[in-house]
Amino acid sequence: MNHDPAVRLIARLMAMRYLPREDAEIRRLLVDGSFRDEVEQRLAGCGMRLLAQPFAAHVGVALIRSTESAVFEQNDTWQASNIGLPKDAVALLVILWALIILPKRERQLAGEAAQQESQSEMFETVKLTPQAYEASRGIAENILLEDYGKLLGGKARIQFALPQLSRLGFIERRNKTIHEGPLLDLAFDYAEMAPRILQGALADLLKKRGILADAATETH
Repeated sequence: MNHDPAVRLIARLMAMRYLPREDAEIRRLLVDGSFRDEVEQRLAGCGMRLLAQPFAAHVGVALIRSTESAVFEQNDTWQASNIGLPKDAVALLVILWALIILPKRERQLAGEAAQQESQSEMFETVKLTPQAYEASRGIAENILLEDYGKLLGGKARIQFALPQLSRLGFIERRNKTIHEGPLLDLAFDYAEMAPRILQGALADLLKKRGILADAATETH
């Protein structure tokens, strides 16, 4: 048995793909600065980085930018993913992230800002409440098909891609409603992706659904 805590945690993250914040080793990672530094250094040595977003309920790993080309660039073309997802499934993943995660993140950030304002000047940091990891709001599958079917190559393509995304842990499907899976919040970097969506062509489609009305106002 390997008694090196950093090696043990990295092995679990690599094998299981994600771990919940409630996991004992993940809790240590998030509060023990020296332990986190060691884990991140060892991951970097293998071309990997830690995915531990402040509001995400799970922690995972991903490639660092400098190693992405070694994985995704094959035969002079850039692969859509390294997990067998075609381009249209990746496009669907972006839309689901925008529909489910982006509004949740805006609520979380607004709640944190309100919490900061209410804190006494004696405290330098804000302790995130359980509500910070609130469950996201799902989206009905029939609404997704009607609103974004044509954009993604037809309803049949969406119906084919949804089971793939579910098996990979990005979404959960319950009672014909799509909910956030463990990996959806980690799929994209909020700071990088949110501005692209809010200032891009997808924003107009999402605003029509009332998804980004408040988010767009707060971001600009």
